[in-house]
Amino acid sequence: MKTHIFVVLLLASALTAGPAAAQPAPFNEIGVTMGHWHIVSRDMEANKTLFLAMGGKLYMPGGNPLVMFPGVYINLILGTEKGDGGTVGSVVNHVGFIVDNVQKRVAQWKAAGVAVLPGNNNRLDQAFVVTPDGVRIEILEDRTQSIPVRHEHVHLSLPEAEIPKAQAWYAKTFGGKAGTRNNAPVVDIPGVQIRFARADTKQAPTRGRILDHIGFDVRDHAAFVRKIQAEGIRLDEPVRKSPTGSTITYITDPWGTRIEIIQRAPLGPQVQTQ
Repeated sequence: MKTHIFVVLLLASALTAGPAAAQPAPFNEIGVTMGHWHIVSRDMEANKTLFLAMGGKLYMPGGNPLVMFPGVYINLILGTEKGDGGTVGSVVNHVGFIVDNVQKRVAQWKAAGVAVLPGNNNRLDQAFVVTPDGVRIEILEDRTQSIPVRHEHVHLSLPEAEIPKAQAWYAKTFGGKAGTRNNAPVVDIPGVQIRFARADTKQAPTRGRILDHIGFDVRDHAAFVRKIQAEGIRLDEPVRKSPTGSTITYITDPWGTRIEIIQRAPLGPQVQTQ
C-alpha cells in the first residue's frame, strides 16, 4: 500500500509541477509509460495549430513537429504513408484528454479557433474535438487537477467476447493495473488509461489510418523486448535506431492496434510559438 501511495504521489507531482508538466508520467515497475499518438497528418500545419491552441508545447526533433502535453507526445507525420480513415471505425475509436474545467477550456479553445463539439446529451463536463482528418478526442473534466489539460485515455472498440482477453493482455504486456471505471474494464498504465467498449462489428486495424499507432516509452528497450518475446509476442520489424537516435520497434496487439515501443532520445529545446 505504501508503495502504491508513493507512485500515485509521484505521478501527481510529475503532472502538476511547472517544468515537469512537459514530461511523460514516471515509468512503472517494469519500465513503461505512455508515449505517443502517431498521426499521419494530411494537413500537418492545421493539426499543429489545433494542438498548440489546446495547450500543447512544440518540439522539432529531427526537424519534424512533435506536440507535447502532460503524459503524451503527438507526432504529426509518418514517412510517406497517406492515412486512410479517422479513428471511428478502427480499433482505437478515440483518445482522450482531461481538463480542469471543460466549459472554461471549451471557451478558451473556441476563441483560439478550435471547433469543439458538445458532450453526449449536452453534458457540461464532457466535450469532443475532432482533428481536421478525423482523430476523435474526448474531453473530460477533473476539477481537482491543477494543470489545464493532460492526457487521459485511449479507448479501444472490440467484440464483447474479446474485451476480457484484451484487458488481461494490456495488463500483462505493459505492467498495467486491471480495474473498472463506471463498471467497464480498464487498464491503468502511467500516463494513460486503456478503456474498452463493445463493438458490434469487427473494427479496422490502425495501421494505415490517420491514427496509425500509439506508442509506449520504455526505460530499457532491450530488456523490454526480451520480456515480450519471452511471452510469445512477435516484433513487426527488427529493432532499429530512428533518425533522431531513439531505439524503436513495433508490435501489433491481437486485435489490430499497432504499437510502437520506443526508448526515446532527447527532444531538444522547446520551440517558442508565441
